[in-house]
Amino acid sequence: MHRSGFVNIIGRPNAGKSTLMNGLIGERMSIITAKPQTTRHRIFGIVTGEDFQIVFSDTPGVIEDPNYKMQEMMNRYVNTTFEDADLMIYLIDPQEEYSEDDLLVGKLRHNKVPLYLVFNKSDLMSSTKLKEINKQFKKWLKPEKVFMISALKGDGVPELLEAIKEQLPEGPKYFPDEQLTDRSERFFVSEIIREQILEQYHQEIPYSVEVDIESFQDSETKDGQELARISALIYVSRKSQKPILIGKGGKAIKELGSQARKRMEEFLQRKVFLELHVKIREDWRDDEDALKRFGYER
Repeated sequence: MHRSGFVNIIGRPNAGKSTLMNGLIGERMSIITAKPQTTRHRIFGIVTGEDFQIVFSDTPGVIEDPNYKMQEMMNRYVNTTFEDADLMIYLIDPQEEYSEDDLLVGKLRHNKVPLYLVFNKSDLMSSTKLKEINKQFKKWLKPEKVFMISALKGDGVPELLEAIKEQLPEGPKYFPDEQLTDRSERFFVSEIIREQILEQYHQEIPYSVEVDIESFQDSETKDGQELARISALIYVSRKSQKPILIGKGGKAIKELGSQARKRMEEFLQRKVFLELHVKIREDWRDDEDALKRFGYER
């Protein structure tokens, strides 16, 4: 019997959804930083075995009071996960406070799809505290199973993966064996640049930028090595942000380009020539035309 299905991971911003999906897949599919609201799009990651195929879905963290149209669209991605799931994984950070009135708790209470409660970062909590939180959530929801894991360390992740396989319904392969994601290399290259912006800059800057890949061409170096020539535009939402992103004498953007290029070479497994340019597109987070250009879909 061949099993297959869509396994959708939901949770708050910075609960560790991207880290968990990468651990389950074994590939670095989603950008991971310590800052919340890192993932902005819904990303599929595909695991295929001899008798199974799991299509994992990483989504943005749900934002209870969105401030921009971009955040409203991010929330819509979360809503779509309730429409096509064969299994829901609710990833919980036990260090945070939760209540019965939380948006996701309310949605999951009416959800008819099997639910796994997964407590991440459980290595940072006492067993007594974890038991308390587990009891609390079981009052609110009716999970099929509960798991205590550390996505960062990989603790409990193999056991979770085995349980997911057992939960899958009988079904066909949805994607070819070799396909790991529904996203293109261009998408991941833009995410790598945004990851490095999140790492390198502070305060509002990381949340005010969007990256657009102008060109992505494969060629060769003089000595015959594979080379990706990439040109990217970094859009900022205010004029005052452009000089901060560039830095004095261009120092900041040079460092950004250097770190992003290293990550791209690791990801693409070939040499990279990277050009970065900064443009101003005021208030792009509330501009529907700009959001459409950047791949945010209704």
